[in-house]
Amino acid sequence: MSSSQKPSIPKGTRDFSPDEMIRRNHIFNTVRNVFEIFGYQPIETPAMENLSTLLGKYGEEGDKLLFRILNSGNYLDSIPDPGSRVREPNAFTQLISEKGLRYDLTVPFARYVVQHQHEIVFPFKRYQIQPVWRADRPQKGRYREFSQCDVDVIGSDSLVCEVELVQIIDLVFTRLGIGITTKINSRKILAGIAEAIGQKDRLADLTIAVDKLEKAGPDGVNHELRSRGFPEEAVMNLQPVLQFQGKIKEKFAFLENYLSGTETGQKGLSETKVVLTHLKELGLQSKFEFDIRLARGLDYYTGTIIEVRASEVNIGSLCGGGRYDDLTGIFGLPGVSGVGISFGADRIFDVMTEKNLFPEEIRATTRILFLNFGPEEERHCMQVADRFRRSGISAELYPDAAKLKKQLEYANRKRIPYAALIGKEEMGSGLITLKNMETGEQQGLREEEAIRMLLK
Repeated sequence: MSSSQKPSIPKGTRDFSPDEMIRRNHIFNTVRNVFEIFGYQPIETPAMENLSTLLGKYGEEGDKLLFRILNSGNYLDSIPDPGSRVREPNAFTQLISEKGLRYDLTVPFARYVVQHQHEIVFPFKRYQIQPVWRADRPQKGRYREFSQCDVDVIGSDSLVCEVELVQIIDLVFTRLGIGITTKINSRKILAGIAEAIGQKDRLADLTIAVDKLEKAGPDGVNHELRSRGFPEEAVMNLQPVLQFQGKIKEKFAFLENYLSGTETGQKGLSETKVVLTHLKELGLQSKFEFDIRLARGLDYYTGTIIEVRASEVNIGSLCGGGRYDDLTGIFGLPGVSGVGISFGADRIFDVMTEKNLFPEEIRATTRILFLNFGPEEERHCMQVADRFRRSGISAELYPDAAKLKKQLEYANRKRIPYAALIGKEEMGSGLITLKNMETGEQQGLREEEAIRMLLK
C-alpha cells in the first residue's frame, strides 16, 4: 500500500471513538439493567454459525443477506467441475462455504437451547447483547454490522411473557428518554386474513407483501401480491384490511367480522385482546397500539408480533420481535414455544444523538486528574490516586511533568471535572488543592474530604 493511500473499513461498518463508546455503553448498560431486573440471564454465542443452522430460517430475502465465510485452505480443490461455478452458482457456493456470520441472535439462541437443553431450567429467560451481520445496502439507520440486544423467554406458552416484554420495552425507552409507540399484532391474525382471502397456504408471501405497506403504500403491496401470483379476487378482498382506520375497539369489531370464518384468526384476536387488556391495566409510560397491518417478514413468527417506532424521528424500527412456536423444532426439539424481542442499539444511538438525549454526566469516565509536577510529586500522587481508585473514584495521573497549561487542556478535552494539584507545599500540609474544571474554583481539602466530595 502506498503512503498516500489511507486505510479504510468495509461499507456499512464503523469505528467507534471513546466518546461514542461511552454513549453506546450507556445504552447497553440501561438495557442490560432492565433485562436483569426482570430476571433474565446473559449468554453469548459464536459470531459464526454453520450455514445449515442459518439457511431457511429467515425467508428467501433473509437468506440472500447472509454473509458467507469461505472454507479454510484451498477451498477450490474440493470443486469436481469448475464449470459449476457458472452453471449452478448456489451449488458452487455451498461447496466452498460451510459457515456464515450470524444474521440475528434468535436462531443461534434456538440452536443453543436445543444443544444445551439438559442444562437449562425452563422457562429459560435469557438476554444477549452482541453484533450481527447482514449483507444489506447501507443507508441511514441500516448497517451491515450492528449490535442487537435480545431478550427471550422459551418454554412457556403464557401471554404473560408477551406482556412482560412490552413492559421491558416501556421501561428501557422511558429510562433512555425516547418517545415511542409499540405496535402489536399477531401472525395468527395474518394467517386468518390469508384464509379469508382464499390464500390459506400463502401466509409467507402475504406477510412479505404486507410488510412493504409503510414504504410502498397499498399500491406497492398490491403490486407485490400480483407479482407473486395472487389472483385478482384475493387482492381485492384484502383491500378493506389495507385501508381500514379506527380505534382499538373498532379494529377488533372489524376483524371479528372479517375473520368470522377462520378459527386461527379468531384465536389470534383473542390472544391479542388479552395482551392489550393487561397492558392497559399496567399504565405504561409509553404509547402502544393494535396495528392490524403489522407483518414483520421473518418466517419463524407464529403468534404475537411487536414493533417499536420512535415518535419524533423517522428511522425505522427501534425494537421488534414476537412469538415463535416452531423454531427449536427445526433443530430437533419440537413443542417448545418462545417469545422474544430485539433492541437495535445502533438506531437507538442515532435517535439519541439526533435528539441530544445522552446525559452530560456520562461523557467523562475519569472524575479527577492528578497533575504531575515532577518525580517526587509524581511518586506521592501515584499513592494518593491509588487510594482514590480503591474508594471507587476513577482517577488518572498525568504521565509527564509537562507544562501546567498542557495538563489542564488534557483535562478539559477529556471532560474531566476535577484536577488535583499536589506540589511540595500540599505534600507538607497533607492537603489537596482541588480545582473545579468547569468553574475554575480551587479549594484545599484533606484527602478523605476530597474523596467524600467526589463520591457524592
